[in-house]
Amino acid sequence: MLGFLDYQRATFAWKCRGLDAEGFNTKVAASSMTLGGMMKHLALVEEGWFSETLHGRERGAPWSEVDWKADRDWEWHTAPDDSPEELLAQWERSLEIARAGVAEALEGGGLDQLAERKWSDGRAPSLRWIILHMIEEYARHNGHADLIREAVDGETGE
Repeated sequence: MLGFLDYQRATFAWKCRGLDAEGFNTKVAASSMTLGGMMKHLALVEEGWFSETLHGRERGAPWSEVDWKADRDWEWHTAPDDSPEELLAQWERSLEIARAGVAEALEGGGLDQLAERKWSDGRAPSLRWIILHMIEEYARHNGHADLIREAVDGETGE
């Protein structure tokens, strides 16, 4: 499962590689999605699932400084304010945090370990569920990224 997740992560990285701010902020058709927004969103969900939910940790910066009630899609809306280098650095930091969280959970309880933070109905996802969810999250966004990257410069592929 981790191999599939890393494959999806690598595919997303490929879709963003070599683009400037204009490429990171390109929109396709009626969608407001951009590669920059997607990268910031994926950084948030990596930390959200593998640190906050799985281990019950508090959000770190920049996520802890956001008024999420005022703007539930803050990461998407603020990505144009960040350079491609800043977005990539945040995403890579989030991947490090996520990988460390997975390694810790595998050592402590394996794939069936339940997350510290529970859903509103009292259930908690397992590490296995979280990994599978993240594969799905990346696969869905990689489809979006395919369309945007092709619109930017004609690049297609994985």
